[in-house]
Amino acid sequence: MKSVGKPKSGHSIPVGDLRLGALEKRYLNEVLDSNRLSHGPFSEKFETRFAQEHDCKFAVFCNSGTSALHIALAALKERHGWDDGDEVLVPSVTFIATSNIVLHNNMKPVFVDVHPRTYNMDPDKIEEKITKRTRAIIPVHLMGLPADMAPIMEIAQRHGLRIIEDSCETMFARYRGRMVGSLSDIACFSTYIAHYIVTGIGGLATTNDPELAVMLKSLMNHGRDSIYLHIDDDKECAPDKLFQIAARRFNFVHLGHSFRCTEMEAAIGLAQLEEKDANIARRKAVAQRYLERLAPLSSFLQLPYTPPEHDHVFMLFPIVVRDGDKRELINFLESNGIETRDLLPLLCQPIYRKLFGDLEPQYPVAQWLNRGGFYIGSHQHIDDDAVDYVVSKFFEFFEARGRKSLAA
Repeated sequence: MKSVGKPKSGHSIPVGDLRLGALEKRYLNEVLDSNRLSHGPFSEKFETRFAQEHDCKFAVFCNSGTSALHIALAALKERHGWDDGDEVLVPSVTFIATSNIVLHNNMKPVFVDVHPRTYNMDPDKIEEKITKRTRAIIPVHLMGLPADMAPIMEIAQRHGLRIIEDSCETMFARYRGRMVGSLSDIACFSTYIAHYIVTGIGGLATTNDPELAVMLKSLMNHGRDSIYLHIDDDKECAPDKLFQIAARRFNFVHLGHSFRCTEMEAAIGLAQLEEKDANIARRKAVAQRYLERLAPLSSFLQLPYTPPEHDHVFMLFPIVVRDGDKRELINFLESNGIETRDLLPLLCQPIYRKLFGDLEPQYPVAQWLNRGGFYIGSHQHIDDDAVDYVVSKFFEFFEARGRKSLAA
């Protein structure tokens, strides 16, 4: 393949990027002019719009996707009377927050191996992990690809289990015609760096259950009585209601947290919602260009796969070295200004080895991905020259190791 020079963007093709445009800056200035930083009109609009985009009635904006997951599990644990030590099924490949929040809720994560093509929880491996103490499943929609939810939902219904969708890496994607975020009791999203909507910090929980929505708002606000969850709740109300609020607004009815976000983050998120369609289209175009140009390397690299009836919105572009270790390739890419990340190794993390021992041999797909899996960026700020540069470096790597037949 013909060598391609570094793109004009300079050092690096990062896994994520942020460009604050005119609308973000306008909304931020409106927040500053309002002298209001706590939950207000921008937060309410952002929650409403985000819920609508995911076919849900309610969205709750908090300070991270991790916090959203934490209060989602806390709400279900309290509502259903689950005990400390009860079990929650999570994938063997995911960002560590998915299983950490189980531990922080004093429950036990039980790992389920993932599918070797999609890297999402393998439905065929779920039932063997269910015990009399299993209470919930947290499938993860990894890197923009929805999990195979139909069999997961059927298994959960048959065994009386609740579902939390960890959709922190997937927004605006459909599975069999239904939107992620609407396929479970509660779904959780992230607006951290490199995501579809970037607010700096932030996360959302969506649900169609009004009681769960209120509980989520309370849990992120120290567990406060639902009569007073926002500072406007005591404004312009009749005296009787005001006196009720005054008597109860410093009551705390749940063991909650300070997981709130501000109007500043909501303003950025609301502005970025306006650009979501164009940004998703560009992500798909970047991914398609990678897929087409890296196809000659498919005997060495496993490229992303999109099953029928799934959208893939490519938060990231996962790649697996089929045979061998990824480290030499990753080091080559990094030395050429191409940022990478390991494909979410979990069971081999030092803290998990300390807590659970060496689980990797029990999860062969996870073990294979831990050895060979990584990802590169596929966001909307990567131009075609940058894609071609990245592709050229993959070819350069393999050609230098004797695969001269790859030259195009």
